[in-house]
Amino acid sequence: MTQTGNMTAMSKAMQDCVEACMSCHSVCEETMSSCMQMGGQAQMQIMRALMDCSEMTRMCADMMMRRSPMSAEMCAMCAKACDMCAEACMAMPDDPQMMRCAESCRRCAQMCREMAVATM
Repeated sequence: MTQTGNMTAMSKAMQDCVEACMSCHSVCEETMSSCMQMGGQAQMQIMRALMDCSEMTRMCADMMMRRSPMSAEMCAMCAKACDMCAEACMAMPDDPQMMRCAESCRRCAQMCREMAVATM
């Protein structure tokens, strides 16, 4: 029965990380929409990074919420995807949406790195 007790209460750090992942997922989706409207070949690399980050953050949040035994590894991979996406977005420093996305990605990457080394 102790296992069930552990399943109900998520640590504050994990809750914050899940929220950061979901927030980052949303911002990446919005940024993809903005990016598609711009068009152009340069955006393709950014689009790939946005898609990877969007999928990874959603999956990472899902895995943490269901207490997957692979959560720590997923958090490490998610941090890497977020770092790559933030870097890609920095290629357009004059675009406020890109900067908002880069900031959200950096925050999520930091939280995921912390979760990756935490005992879940």
